[in-house]
Amino acid sequence: MAILVFAENSENHYKKSTLEAISFAQELAQKTTGPVIAVSFGDGIDAGILGNYGADEVITVSGDGEFSSNVYATLMAEICKEKNAKAVVISNTYCGKSIAGRVATSLGAGLATNIIDYPETEGGFKVKRSVFSGKAFAWVNMTSAIKVLAITPNSFETKTWGKTATVSSSGKNTSSIASGTQITAVNKVSGKIPLTEAEIVVSAGRGMKGPENWGMIEELASILGAATACSKPVSDMHWRPHSEHVGQTGITIKPNLYIAIGISGAIQHLAGVSSSKVIVAINKDPEAPFFKAADYGIVGDAFEILPKLIEAAKAVKAS
Repeated sequence: MAILVFAENSENHYKKSTLEAISFAQELAQKTTGPVIAVSFGDGIDAGILGNYGADEVITVSGDGEFSSNVYATLMAEICKEKNAKAVVISNTYCGKSIAGRVATSLGAGLATNIIDYPETEGGFKVKRSVFSGKAFAWVNMTSAIKVLAITPNSFETKTWGKTATVSSSGKNTSSIASGTQITAVNKVSGKIPLTEAEIVVSAGRGMKGPENWGMIEELASILGAATACSKPVSDMHWRPHSEHVGQTGITIKPNLYIAIGISGAIQHLAGVSSSKVIVAINKDPEAPFFKAADYGIVGDAFEILPKLIEAAKAVKAS
């Protein structure tokens, strides 16, 4: 069966989550013997590179690059019908979440979100999902003719398949579809690793005592090539921007390494970071809830531990 993939990009670069989605689709295609077709929106991006990550074909849609969930979903559904695709793979990013349901509705398709493992295709089509903020798993049998699969970012390896993708224009343009909304401004955080794309995240809470002490957090993150994050109270007090707030009411992340400094580990915070592959907690309170969820814990004053951690990180990087 043909598999369609939403190839999300930002500022003329494909996101890491897009490469994961295409690699996921090609892995699925190995079982279902169908081509992987990526759909790339916007102009001025080298769509051919997607072949290396598993795309057999790339279809481009012209436009100004400004995301519109209604427009993108409409065009994705149209191309899916034209290609007679039986599966649509979308990364569960903010943009992906906003179009997955729309695409499924337009196609009369089944939808599974938060997928964290490759589907089982013997005797049916069963997917494993993360549910209840990562506290449990659910196995879902999908019986619909068309399936929309929204995969969790950083859950799948980005593989290189060495393919050469054919690139063609769809003949469609995003401006030809009425969006139903008017974009007056787009505010983006620049010069930082996006939290949803980061493999390492250094996060801190009220234990840092004030915004003037965040220099150590930023220095450690810089050495590790990590993104910076914070707890909700920190963003509420305007010590850090809300774009860094991780947790149930903030951004949900799944990095390979999450370092929590001076964060007690309230259940709302843990809900947004508990899927991290390795969690390190640093807190002077030995009873802090975070230690129960952490893989590694350091009991001590952050202002004594951080300088030593920074020096150790510098030494490792230098070697």
